[in-house]
Amino acid sequence: MENKLRYAVQLKRQNLIKKLIKSGVYKKNSSHLYELTLSDLEREYQYIVKK
Repeated sequence: MENKLRYAVQLKRQNLIKKLIKSGVYKKNSSHLYELTLSDLEREYQYIVKK
């Protein structure tokens, strides 16, 4: 069960990173997207979508 959850979170992170890169976002402040948590990526994506 733990591996399935970890895999699902990783897939969601990868999808959000791809969407953000397509939108022209490569970093948040001084952090690369792959360094951010899922929650941070979701917040950034929602900010971009509302913009």
